Amino acid sequence: MDFKRLGFSDQLSQYAASPSKKVASGWWLAMAATFVVASLFFLNSSVKIPFLFPAFQGLNSLGSRNSSSERSHLYWPFSFSPVSSCCSGAGSGDGSLMDSEGRRTGGIVDTHFGNFTENPKNESFDSKEEENPRKNYSQIGRSESFSNVIDKGIVSFEIRKNESVSGEGQNGTNAQNGTVDLLRMEMNFYKKECDIYDGEWVRDDTKPYYLSGLCPYIDRDFDCHFNKRPDDGYIKWKWQPYACDIPSFNSTDFLEKMRGKSLVIVGDSLNRNMWESLVCMLRAGVHDKNRVYEISGRSKFKKKGFYAFRFEDYNCSVDFVGSPFLVRESTFNGVNGSFETLRLDLMDQTTPMYNDADIMIFNTGHWWTHEKTSRREDYYQEGDHVHTRLKVLEAYKRALHTWARWVDSNVDPNRTQVIFRGYSATHFRGGRWNSGGQCHNETEPIFNKKQLAKYPSKMKALERVIRDMKTPVVYMNISRLTDYRKDGHPSVYRAEGHNGVHAQDCSHWCLPGVPDTWNELLYASLLKSGRGSWAN
Repeated sequence: MDFKRLGFSDQLSQYAASPSKKVASGWWLAMAATFVVASLFFLNSSVKIPFLFPAFQGLNSLGSRNSSSERSHLYWPFSFSPVSSCCSGAGSGDGSLMDSEGRRTGGIVDTHFGNFTENPKNESFDSKEEENPRKNYSQIGRSESFSNVIDKGIVSFEIRKNESVSGEGQNGTNAQNGTVDLLRMEMNFYKKECDIYDGEWVRDDTKPYYLSGLCPYIDRDFDCHFNKRPDDGYIKWKWQPYACDIPSFNSTDFLEKMRGKSLVIVGDSLNRNMWESLVCMLRAGVHDKNRVYEISGRSKFKKKGFYAFRFEDYNCSVDFVGSPFLVRESTFNGVNGSFETLRLDLMDQTTPMYNDADIMIFNTGHWWTHEKTSRREDYYQEGDHVHTRLKVLEAYKRALHTWARWVDSNVDPNRTQVIFRGYSATHFRGGRWNSGGQCHNETEPIFNKKQLAKYPSKMKALERVIRDMKTPVVYMNISRLTDYRKDGHPSVYRAEGHNGVHAQDCSHWCLPGVPDTWNELLYASLLKSGRGSWAN
């Protein structure tokens, strides 16, 4: 038969007339269809991109319904910063989320949102770096990207071909081509994998939470703009964790969660730096500024003492207690007269000022490098014994154990949340704080990780102390993120004017500035802890 003369329907009728041909062709068609369906299902399941094959989206959702790490929709009652901001960092020219060696670069392992210590025996405080757990995951190529859409509290994600990474939030829309880790799509903010202290500084040209001229409570020594610092680049950097996005600071939400409660920041002048920043950030969200005031009417806070800001509309207070060592400064009557000592075995006498606070934020460290402590001779006291010589680090450890015992004995963990802010890096060149050290003319952060200092021994000691405590403690591990910011100090732009080139401040931070980031991380840490009024 000449098939060339038959139409398409006639050719089919020839096969229909032959039972054997019908069975054979049907079997091959069934096999081909099965192979196509199986291929599509395998590709859709492995890539996890439902919009490629919508017919299988339900299967993916069904298989991951009980897995929090594979949800396609997550709910958060607050806004996140744009995901795209991670890809525009000065430290990652190709948009990569990992360093050149494929390792995590921030702080220590397992300080995820501050090492919650409810189960201290199972927690690791190893300070060694580990391989980045994300480095073996597939990544979206440069021709693909994702965007996040936040609408009515629902965060959804959609992947588009041949578009740049974009994210739209309260600060506008940003776009940047780059390689984006697939895990970032899931915004693992609440997951242990998200260490908010492991990240990089990225450029951010949006305005700060408050302006120096609009917050009257900034210490003159911290107000670099008022002291005529000529550049403003130090306020145009944002901390971006590698593994997730942190929520933008929401002053109204913070104050609402603090309604009827008290937050007390205890420590040295670096914690006062943080406290003034927090007061200004919260005050910026209050409509009637007259309803925010220091209860004693003071507006200068350099003297050691107790200061309390009242937020009248929320019946809450944000306080500062000066206690640079946390333990007690004392005197000892010796054979040759009395002399100053530091009681490593007793808490400072300021504890009654904050023992009933709902949130306690501690720090100590900078004063342990001052002349009296660094001499190590006839200064540290325990009981009636004054150590003729004791290494500073050993004395610091003993003081921390005294603090830990006080917390475990006096704090109700069901009512009070305890936080310890880690050591803030200094950037003195050519000398120490009292011997001509300088940091002026610095206008950019450090971008080369090899220039960063080693992780402080004092913070390693702190981790071990926290690990053994009964009370859960959030550790704000800011040491590394502050080490990048050599540009953020007041340097010569202090109240004394520019004559103090040889007495520069390379320890404290300009406000607005780096401490605002600490308070962003504080807000994120409290949200992640989810305790009491901070539960979602």
